[in-house]
Amino acid sequence: MSISSSAPTARPSGEYRPSSPISSTADVLDSRMGVAKAVKFIGRKIFPEHWSFLLGEIALWSFVVLVLTGIFLTMFFEPSMAHTTYPEDALPVSHQGMEMSAAYASTVYMSFEVKGGLLMRQMHHWSALVFMAAIVVHMFRIFFTGAFRKPREINWLVGFTLMILGLAAGFSGYSLPDDVLSGNGLRIADGVAKSLPIIGSYLSYGLFGGEFPGTVIIPRLFTVHILLIPALIVALVTVHLILMVVHKHTQYPGVGRTDNNVVGYPAFPVYAAKMAGFFFIVFGFLALMGATMSINPVWNYGPYDPSPVSAGAQPDWYMLFLEGALRLMPGWEVVIGGYTLSLNVLIPGVVIPGLLFTFLAVYPFLEAAATKDRREHHVLDRPRNVPVRTAIGVSYLGAFMVLLLAGANDLIATHFQLSINDITWFFRFAFFLAPVALFIMTKRICLGLQRRDRELALHGHETGRVVQMPNGAFMEVHKPLSDDERWLLVAHEPRRPIEVGPATDRHGVDRPGHRMDTIRHKLSKFFYEDRVEPATPAELAAAGHHGPEIEDGEDSGIHGVHGGSLEITHEAPYADGHGDEEKPRAHAGGSVATLARHEKD
Repeated sequence: MSISSSAPTARPSGEYRPSSPISSTADVLDSRMGVAKAVKFIGRKIFPEHWSFLLGEIALWSFVVLVLTGIFLTMFFEPSMAHTTYPEDALPVSHQGMEMSAAYASTVYMSFEVKGGLLMRQMHHWSALVFMAAIVVHMFRIFFTGAFRKPREINWLVGFTLMILGLAAGFSGYSLPDDVLSGNGLRIADGVAKSLPIIGSYLSYGLFGGEFPGTVIIPRLFTVHILLIPALIVALVTVHLILMVVHKHTQYPGVGRTDNNVVGYPAFPVYAAKMAGFFFIVFGFLALMGATMSINPVWNYGPYDPSPVSAGAQPDWYMLFLEGALRLMPGWEVVIGGYTLSLNVLIPGVVIPGLLFTFLAVYPFLEAAATKDRREHHVLDRPRNVPVRTAIGVSYLGAFMVLLLAGANDLIATHFQLSINDITWFFRFAFFLAPVALFIMTKRICLGLQRRDRELALHGHETGRVVQMPNGAFMEVHKPLSDDERWLLVAHEPRRPIEVGPATDRHGVDRPGHRMDTIRHKLSKFFYEDRVEPATPAELAAAGHHGPEIEDGEDSGIHGVHGGSLEITHEAPYADGHGDEEKPRAHAGGSVATLARHEKD
């Protein structure tokens, strides 16, 4: 018997060999790292469809543009406060031969002499503004809809920290060019640091490496801006996205949407394609802004000099509230034990921002204490159904807007020819009165909208058509709601104040936790004492009873009275789901739970 030495022509049955480089790479990643399981899990992740969910993506893609343009700028920026002379043959002509810092010189040179430098600078700056705006709007969308509730409290804190890091990134980057505006901003930061009792002067010396401005603040801010803060933002964005994937995605209320499901589209390929397309939309929009809208022209201000003072010296919008607080605060100083406490800087620079941000961070836990609700929530609230939370958010934004406008009190005075002192006093009163007025108005508006929803659920849409009853009475014709409309109006849970148990048990012993329960009761009364109860199943059933026939002609389409409303069958057809033929919709009374189901033959 002869044995052939040629290679086998068939592969072993148990061995798999990829047929392409892509398949080979995927096989290596799967066999070594288990990538297939992760891709399968993420690919099956369902994302609901709503425009407001894109706000977080705007922040994400703006940050990507920030990183890309920042890499370009880093190649040409010189983070040094060393004195230099601007070249005699470089633009702009007004700066030729001028003494300045190396940081400012490199910024101006990059803007005029480096190809694409000005475009990259302006794209970078606009991206920072859009990044912060998207974060703030995204956070308040979460706030008003209650998306911070269990199990997302940690993710709320992660998002809050991202907002603080965004402020720090913006301030550190805004200060790098070492022009007049950024130098004045650093001077304010130095004053805020020195206003802190006991440790203020040491903190200022440590920050600036000696007396302001020192020679090391620009290199330190550069390191913080391009290394420390971006690394923390990338880490927290990763945690934020992981938590979003682990938790079910929140969704707006509607028929078929519960805390146990998510109605939407899978991540792959639908949502991934949308995200990729949306990135190019954001990138193109920021590129258009950078190419056509001038921002931060440092050459108009000149290198840092503490002597120039002029109107219109405002920081970027996300730091303008701090400027406004400083402008509103009277020049109060207190001497305690020979030590001067600068309240005119400490209160607006430390206390007010601390109170505003601390309240925003701990609010989810305050609301949880007011409800003692330990369930998971994945269906969002309609803002009108939580009037106190909505009113608090509006009043918070009102206080913030007052500070923003106060930061531009000089521009308001010059443009409208008003007294800057009168404007300042107006904003001082508005800072305390406007939030209270906004809270009251917003709460009453929400309660009014709830009453309207309740009446609409029970009686239907007004048509403006009045008919005469057989007994001579006149009544307006109402058009019944669809199941989807009624579900949206009545499916939210009623929230009531927490009841306090007795102070002692049946044996006369003081009950543990009674004092805490009393505090929670008072807190919950503040939240839920004024409320409008949603329509109950019994009320809906009573509103759906059939009344006497109304004689209004053969083609009127009016067939009965329904809880004070009339059913107009020829104006409310529906498709039965099994064909294209439209049939009259019967009035959908009964329990609220049945409204989630589609009618079947």
